[in-house]
Amino acid sequence: MCGLFGLLRSPRADHPGRASDAFVALGTLAEERGSDSAGVAFLTGHPAATGGPPRRPEGHRDERRSDLAHDGCRVVKGRGRFTSIWRPDLLDDLDRSPVVLGHTRWATQGSPFELDNASPLVIEAAAAGTSGNAAPAGIVATHNGDIEAGLLRARYALPDATGTTDSEPLFQLLAGCPSPSEVADALGTIVGRAALAWVRRDRPHRVHLARAALSPLAVAADTDHNLYWASNPRWFRDVQRHTSVRFATVVMLREGTYLRVGATSRHPAVLSGGTFVPTARAWDLDDRVWTGFTPEDAERDRAALRHRVAKAGLATVA
Repeated sequence: MCGLFGLLRSPRADHPGRASDAFVALGTLAEERGSDSAGVAFLTGHPAATGGPPRRPEGHRDERRSDLAHDGCRVVKGRGRFTSIWRPDLLDDLDRSPVVLGHTRWATQGSPFELDNASPLVIEAAAAGTSGNAAPAGIVATHNGDIEAGLLRARYALPDATGTTDSEPLFQLLAGCPSPSEVADALGTIVGRAALAWVRRDRPHRVHLARAALSPLAVAADTDHNLYWASNPRWFRDVQRHTSVRFATVVMLREGTYLRVGATSRHPAVLSGGTFVPTARAWDLDDRVWTGFTPEDAERDRAALRHRVAKAGLATVA
C-alpha cells in the first residue's frame, strides 16, 4: 500500500518549524508503505520557484527526479524513498506553504519507473462537473489503494491519461466535481481500495480528505491547531517521540467519509463533507492494507469496517 501524509497549517501557529519537522518525520515513516517513488506538493498560493539538479522532461522513462512549478504549486518527486528526494533547501517552501501533500508509492498499477505515475499528481479539469456544471480548476492529489479504473472510464467521459495508474482517472473524475455533493456521489462509484487527499488549485487553503473502502486514513490536530493526515495512526505517536510537536487528537476516518477542511481565521476546521457507501472487491480485504500498523490499531480499524462487497464480475456495480 502507498503512504499518504500531509499538513494544513493554522494561520495562528507561532512556530511553523515545528509543524515542518512533523511533516518531514511523517514522510520518513511513510517509507514503510512504499519506496518505488515519493513526492511532495507545496501549495504556496503564489508563483513557485524550482531548484535542484538539471532534469529531463517530465515523463522520460529514465527520469529519476523532477521539480516543477504549476501555477501556485511546486511539486517535487522522484524514484526511490522519501529520504532520497527530500532536500534541506525545500524547508523554506515547507515553512511558508499553507498546505503540503506527501506521498510514498508502492506500485500496484502503472510502471514504477515513470514519474508520470508518481504522486502527487497534477490533474487538469478538462470536463464539466458530473451534474453538467462548469468544471472547476484542476487539482493536486494523492491516492493510497487500488481501484477499478476501467469502470470509471466506462461510466464517465474522462480525458486521455498521461500515465498508466488507476489514480489518474479517479483524480480526473474528482477534478470535475465542483460541489461537495458531487464529490460524495463520485466517491460512491469507486470500486476497490482508496484513501485520498487532494487540493483544488484555485482554493489552495482547503484540503479534501476521503476514505473509501479499506485503505486507512488518520487525521490529527496538534496543540498549535495545525491539522495533519497520515496512512497510519502510529506515525503520530512516533512523531511525538522524536519532535517537539504534541497532538491533541488523532482520529481514524471511517470508510465512506469525505471531509473538506480549511483554515479559518483561527485554526483549521471542517467546512463541509458527506458520506457515501464504499465498495470493495472480495480480494481487497488483505492484511497488507494495515502494513506498519500495531496489532491493536489494525484490530480496532477492522472492527469498524462498513464497506459493501461487489458482486462477481463487477458488472452489477455502477
